[in-house]
Amino acid sequence: QIQLVESGGGLVQVGGSLRLSCASSGRALSAYAMAWFRQAPGKEREFVAASSGNIGSTLYADSVKDRFTISRDSAKNSLYLQMDGLKPADTAVYYCAARPDLFIRTTSIDYSYWGQGTQVSVSS
Repeated sequence: QIQLVESGGGLVQVGGSLRLSCASSGRALSAYAMAWFRQAPGKEREFVAASSGNIGSTLYADSVKDRFTISRDSAKNSLYLQMDGLKPADTAVYYCAARPDLFIRTTSIDYSYWGQGTQVSVSS
């Protein structure tokens, strides 16, 4: 069992940057594939980025590729999402998720553990 807590959301102007953090309590995150999802008002939750456990591979949605970077800090048992070049379309609640497997999945149903979410708003 792990518990996930996101932080770092906020209001930023177009082109700005934010860094989201996901702190975990419990088992080491290296045993989990981790991902960021987001959900905008009236829309379904969508995949943003993922990081495999102990393998070192990453995957990004086309909409955020080359702008967002997912990373881990094993010492802090934390996951991060560096978001640069933010656009109004990036406005959403961002969720950290984990699955007890080393391999990346891009659908929310494949993730067992979720944080409470953090709001990101990008103004034009």
